[in-house]
Amino acid sequence: MKYWQVVTGLLVAWLLVIMYMSMSVFPNTNDTNQRTEIQLQRALEELEKLRSQNSELHSLAKQISSLKLSILHYRELKFERSPNEDGGQELASLKERLEQAQRQLVYRAQQQEVKQEVRGQLTTGNTDGPSLEHEVARREVERVSEEFWMYIRAELTQIKEQASDPDLVRKVNNILEISADIHKKLKNDQSKLANMVDGTGKWRKKEAQRLTDLVQRRLEHLQNPPDCNTAKKMFCNLGKGCGYGCQLHHVTYCLIMAYATQRTLILQSEGWRYASKGWESVFLPLSKTCRTTGGQTTSRWGPNSMTDDAQIIELPIVDSLSPRPRFLPLAIPEDLADRLTHVHGDPSAWWVGQFVTYLTRPNAMLEQFLDEAKQKLGFTNPIVGVHVRRTDKVGMEAQFHSVDEYMRYANEWFDIYEKQHPGVQRRVYLASDDPGVLHEAKKNYPNYIFVSDNEVSKTASLGSRYTDASLRGVILDTYLLSRCNYLVCTFSSQVCRVAYELMQPLHGDASEWFKSLDDIFYFGGQNAHNWLAVEDHQSRREGEISFNAGDTVGVAGNHWDGYSKGRNAKTGKSGLFPSYKTVNKIDRVKMPTYPEVTDL
Repeated sequence: MKYWQVVTGLLVAWLLVIMYMSMSVFPNTNDTNQRTEIQLQRALEELEKLRSQNSELHSLAKQISSLKLSILHYRELKFERSPNEDGGQELASLKERLEQAQRQLVYRAQQQEVKQEVRGQLTTGNTDGPSLEHEVARREVERVSEEFWMYIRAELTQIKEQASDPDLVRKVNNILEISADIHKKLKNDQSKLANMVDGTGKWRKKEAQRLTDLVQRRLEHLQNPPDCNTAKKMFCNLGKGCGYGCQLHHVTYCLIMAYATQRTLILQSEGWRYASKGWESVFLPLSKTCRTTGGQTTSRWGPNSMTDDAQIIELPIVDSLSPRPRFLPLAIPEDLADRLTHVHGDPSAWWVGQFVTYLTRPNAMLEQFLDEAKQKLGFTNPIVGVHVRRTDKVGMEAQFHSVDEYMRYANEWFDIYEKQHPGVQRRVYLASDDPGVLHEAKKNYPNYIFVSDNEVSKTASLGSRYTDASLRGVILDTYLLSRCNYLVCTFSSQVCRVAYELMQPLHGDASEWFKSLDDIFYFGGQNAHNWLAVEDHQSRREGEISFNAGDTVGVAGNHWDGYSKGRNAKTGKSGLFPSYKTVNKIDRVKMPTYPEVTDL
């Protein structure tokens, strides 16, 4: 196939998506009658979908019944035929059709069950905002359109790099430029749809804040039992040999374990490598009423820990945890799952973020330091946070990424933001463990104001990493990065993931407020991260995997070019697959509901 055929095909496909998306953006209106009419129309459409799905299910059932009779008929004929009349091929074909119809029936029945369950929940839940189905569908359209743009950009860039004709290179560059502009227009329209139509953005943020308040009050209740002497406890030692982000995530895992087993967490932090006086030298105590490890009986986490009557259970690091309970990340609590999925695009990150938020509440001295540093640096919104990882991590845990790679996405965000806010001053909060990054950024991007503190970068270097100044510096970085409007970083970095986690309780739904140059979001020591196939896929090239709708795919990472890498749990095969044919499979797990803490 010629280059121009490929380019034309890609462009046509991209334009079709834009046309489809444009039909999804409806104008704002304050007319009550018109809104009622729209809602009634949606209800009628939903009923029509249900009627259509029921017809499909009946049709599939008849097809299965017919196919079963046909197979029995062929089995009978097989004994009557002569040896030369082999009906095996026809029988195999019928069996294949039967299996395919059965798979479709099971998958559609599952979809029907989920939709009916959702409708039942919505009739008794908060209906002030858009329906759960609407929110999930809206976010899925945004995700798939972004995957498609990444695919278009990657394919056109590859064509350009392989082309030897200068005219072709110029034309491909022109297509890339126009496509990028269309993509920014589309992102702007999606933002309007999510935040400006019928006040849904305000509703979403308000509901997310209610959930945050509920979880924070549950943690406060858990951590402050009325009688510490009789309270069941979970013991966690901070002495894990790693950096700040890693140690914070270790304590986060401990608090999640405590929450899911209804035990008060006791943290042993004296002699902390960052601060010898321990956790409370910078953060508020985890408890006001219970800080001692005293108890009648103590045991290590083991096979009977969920039913163990021991007053104190000691936790190992997550890598050594056995058995591994289902409630480890990326699981979310069943009792909050529907409300959380309604308002947030990455419920697992939001859930982890709740624990990180509770743990990192600053004490009075740290709060004063953060406020003064923010004012001194001139940190104001709108601002894009950029975290550039260097020193010992490059080449060992992460690849090298140039400043230009980070700034490419900062530019893109401001281009989109500027469509609604013309003339905005472009600002970047730049955090790095390499002091030379700030000089390079200022030199190459003079139209930006870079908010940064090179003293913090110096304390993050290997020779000064485990000092009081270094601790305050990394806390300042995560604090300010989480308060940016957008985050560009590498999710292989724990500091980057901490900032992303802190973003979630702060901003309602900040699940798309990031660009990672390498990994997808994950929690160290997490249980398997699975995606669900929503369409059949047959591999088209070497290195791809096939799957059927309903298959579970264990995801290893997104290549940010329209493809992800994973393993089909049914076939055991690993390889690339188109990301848009799968959706995130959220693991909902029963955890304590803390009925003593009421929802406000």
